[in-house]
Amino acid sequence: MGQQTHRKDDLLVSSNFIRAIRESGYVSLSTALAELIDNSLQAAATEVAITVVRTKADDDPEISVEDNGHGMSRSEIEACLRFGGSSRFDERKSFGRFGMGLPAASLSQARRIEVISWQNGRSAHQVSLDVDAVAAGAPVDLRARRQPGSTAGSGCRVVWRNCDRIEYRRLAWLERALRRDLGRLYRRFLSSGELVLTINGKQVDSVDPMLLTTRIEGRSARLAFESIRYELATSSGKTAFVTVRFAMLPVQHWHHLDNVTKRRMGIVGGAGVSILRAGREIASGWHLMGAKRKENYDDWWRCEIDFDPILDEHFGITVNKQGIRPSRELQEALGPELESIARLLNLRVRQAFEEVKFLAATETSCRIAEAVDADLPVIRSTGRSSGALSYRIGSEQLPIETMFTSVLKRRTLDVTLNVDHPAFAALYRPLQALSDEAGRDLRTALELFLLSFARTTTLLVRDGHDCDDLLRVWSKTYGRMLQKS
Repeated sequence: MGQQTHRKDDLLVSSNFIRAIRESGYVSLSTALAELIDNSLQAAATEVAITVVRTKADDDPEISVEDNGHGMSRSEIEACLRFGGSSRFDERKSFGRFGMGLPAASLSQARRIEVISWQNGRSAHQVSLDVDAVAAGAPVDLRARRQPGSTAGSGCRVVWRNCDRIEYRRLAWLERALRRDLGRLYRRFLSSGELVLTINGKQVDSVDPMLLTTRIEGRSARLAFESIRYELATSSGKTAFVTVRFAMLPVQHWHHLDNVTKRRMGIVGGAGVSILRAGREIASGWHLMGAKRKENYDDWWRCEIDFDPILDEHFGITVNKQGIRPSRELQEALGPELESIARLLNLRVRQAFEEVKFLAATETSCRIAEAVDADLPVIRSTGRSSGALSYRIGSEQLPIETMFTSVLKRRTLDVTLNVDHPAFAALYRPLQALSDEAGRDLRTALELFLLSFARTTTLLVRDGHDCDDLLRVWSKTYGRMLQKS
């Protein structure tokens, strides 16, 4: 076929443009499919079915995305594959904005695109676009053609044929990757029930990078603080809010998991910030953390930033809604506080791991105390009033005058050492650093001294004696002596 002719005032040369747009920068199949799912949600769809097939072993895959949204009229379907052809151009109420998503995402993955839509049980209409035909100089024809047969309800189906950009050779691996990625991108909609998303007939589950809804060995992450809201001025002169949430992972309960499990569950390698636009994740990474560098400890806390499309300029949203480029105003509004919080959470994680090591080192002393306890005077308590006690030694910051505290709860005597008391630095920390047998024996002797003291005062209190003043005065006196030594 001969070279395509065009007028001097044509904005683009179709045969060249259609090949260039295939390099539009979608980083994965998942992000390209997200453009279609966005369109479905914007069309009020509650069900989206993705089908991935390979008709022959060596053929490129074919992918279809079908929804039960309100469909498109004939004029709308004739515009849907035109770049900028959206009837909602620059709208800031939902996902789409420029009318580029459907054609750009489709061409980035497939050599032929077909769009079929129907409304209220009437006949469906179809438009198609073939990369090879246009690149060879064939005129672009986006007129809708009526499809034979009857339809029910309303909806839309986009079919990608000859998907030559897919790296996975095995469709099972591709499905697994899509479930993981799309489950994360649309987690808000999946967990709320607003959307039922399936891939080859199997429902996609929500994937929460914050791990707030993920239970591992009976535990989940928890919010570190209440949500933080920042009010920013928009390009229209109005104001809108950015909402930020932080989560802490339970170090004490998950630290012992093997690395394979940690990676599979998203604990290891999941550090950073998840950015959600209109409830859908558009970016994840180390965003708005100022001068704070990412460290291994940062795997154990998470951040989520949520904003409305009206704030797109502040986040520097690209046409394909991948990644952000924060404005100076956004960095100044959020950056200093988020960096400060990131450093605080990093410190908390470090302290949690120190506590884990601390508890592991006290196991010998606690086992000895528990073995002896059955031969000691019984300490009665409410509920189960008899039986040997269990013991636990922990550490945390307490009032400076207190060397340690103890509490009996559910037949466990919990002794907490004060890391700020002079005795901790003078006695306990040096013993922690000793790794030889003599050092371990000295540490065990000190811990048994503390456990026996705590048990004795607990017994006396249960018998009606007041030992609080004794413990307080002794701790204060010992601390002053150590400070003078």
